[in-house]
Amino acid sequence: MVQRISREEVAHVARLAQLSLSEEELDSFTSQLGAVLDHAADLEALNVDDVEPSSHPIPLKNVLRPDEPIENFDIEEVFEVAPEIEENQFRVPPILGESQ
Repeated sequence: MVQRISREEVAHVARLAQLSLSEEELDSFTSQLGAVLDHAADLEALNVDDVEPSSHPIPLKNVLRPDEPIENFDIEEVFEVAPEIEENQFRVPPILGESQ
């Protein structure tokens, strides 16, 4: 297996990111980053010439109704069925212990 990234390269990137890594962390991150780069190389090697681009593996369909303008409610009719109205606004009970 080819080493994709060296310990020195990981240390250099850590310095650029102003990270202080121990010797054990350098070894661990070198191994982990190498595994990530190996996986990226595996993906790059795939032949996807006949694969159609997609944003999702399963075809999605919008199940919502079309967004079309409709007639607005008559505000007077709405106020008629509201429990309480104050200054042309709905009056609601206080919350979180607020005083009226």
